[in-house]
Amino acid sequence: MKTRYLFPHKYKILGWILLVPSLVLGVLFILADTEVFVLDATVFALYDDGIFEAAKAFKLIENNISDELVAITAIVGGLLAAFSREKDEDEYISQIRLESLLWATYINYGFLLFSVVFIYGLAFYQVLLLNMLTLLLIFLIRFNFILYRSSKAAFA
Repeated sequence: MKTRYLFPHKYKILGWILLVPSLVLGVLFILADTEVFVLDATVFALYDDGIFEAAKAFKLIENNISDELVAITAIVGGLLAAFSREKDEDEYISQIRLESLLWATYINYGFLLFSVVFIYGLAFYQVLLLNMLTLLLIFLIRFNFILYRSSKAAFA
C-alpha cells in the first residue's frame, strides 16, 4: 500500500529514542521547583513580554533554552514515532492509524474543554503546555495497544 505522508520505517526508532528521554526531562522540569539545568543563550524573540517590563518585540534576548530544546525534541520524536510506516503497512494498519488519530483528537479536545471550564490561572497555562503533546501521546498509546492486541490475537 502506498502511504505518501508517512515517514520511512527507520525513523520510528529514532522517534522513540528522542521522545522517551525528552518526556522524562519534561516531567522533571514540571515537578522541579528550580531549573533542572541551565543553558543560557542569546535568542531572537518575535515577542517577549515580562510582567513588569515593557514588551520586547523583534529583539535579541537572553534566555534559558533548555525547556525549549526538550519541547522541540519531544515534538519531533513524537511525530517520528507516531507517523513512521510500520514494517508491513497495509489497509488494516492504515485503518487503525486513522481511528487512533480520531480517537486521540476527541480525547485531547475533551481534556482541553474540561480544562477551560475547571482550571484557571497559571495552572491553565501549564495545561496548555502539556496539551502540545497529549494528542501525540494518546495516539501513540492507542495505536500501539491496538497493534499489540491484534498481533496477540493473530497468534492465539
